[in-house]
Amino acid sequence: MILTSSNNSKKRIAYNGIEGAFASIAARKIFPDDTLVSFQDFRSAYQAVEKGKCDFAVLPIENSFAGEVSQVSDLMFHGSLFITEVYELTVVQNLLGVKGTTIDSIKSVVSHPHALEQCSEFIREHGYQVVHASNTALGAKQVADQNDITLGAIASIETAKLYNLEVLEENINESEDNRTRFAVFSRYKKEEEERKDDDYFIMMFTVANQSGSLAKALNVIGDHGFNMTELRSRPQRRLAWEYYFFVEAQGSLLSEEGRTMVGELSEKCELLKILGSYQIKVV
Repeated sequence: MILTSSNNSKKRIAYNGIEGAFASIAARKIFPDDTLVSFQDFRSAYQAVEKGKCDFAVLPIENSFAGEVSQVSDLMFHGSLFITEVYELTVVQNLLGVKGTTIDSIKSVVSHPHALEQCSEFIREHGYQVVHASNTALGAKQVADQNDITLGAIASIETAKLYNLEVLEENINESEDNRTRFAVFSRYKKEEEERKDDDYFIMMFTVANQSGSLAKALNVIGDHGFNMTELRSRPQRRLAWEYYFFVEAQGSLLSEEGRTMVGELSEKCELLKILGSYQIKVV
């Protein structure tokens, strides 16, 4: 699965948001020579790859402070795409405003719910009201368009430059170590040769709603020496009170233990999806 392009064959890269959003920043760092295509929401970006309109999608799957991106988790479970790469992007949130705005003149701040959560202590200290936007860059654009000194945006420095906003306060994250993981989604699995150095993988599964079913499935993973770095559950939505389970684990699925583990786990699960393997890289 080759991510780079020649000059004659630029790939189309789907992302959620508009220019300046953290997803666009991540996508540009991962695919510096390709064509970025903006979509209004996660589902539209994901389905653009499913339908062949784009080659890859770059979508956030988790933030180190705010946790999972549940909408993307559901797309991963119900959709058909594979994860080929995972990248970590350091996220620095900043308070932005139009010319003449001060920290004291602001009454409300506009941003994505995750960004607002990441800056909740700063927001609470200043008594701001919060206004949700579908992404940080769109919130900043709304503030720029309204030209109102009682409105602030929480977004990146890049966004401030794009929309001619002033940076009123830098690095207002509640956590100093604020990172978001972005996954690259493709219609195609990586070839075995491309996976030989991968040391993480993601899978999703369902088990029978019976006593001990989940424990038996998890024991298979641990018994073969795989360290689960993440385990969480999500409602299936289409079936009331039924859940799917998300596991990220360290190790190689190409090893003998990995192949055996997948075979045994499939016998314990009603449904097992291997989303992909990767090395976690930093952009």
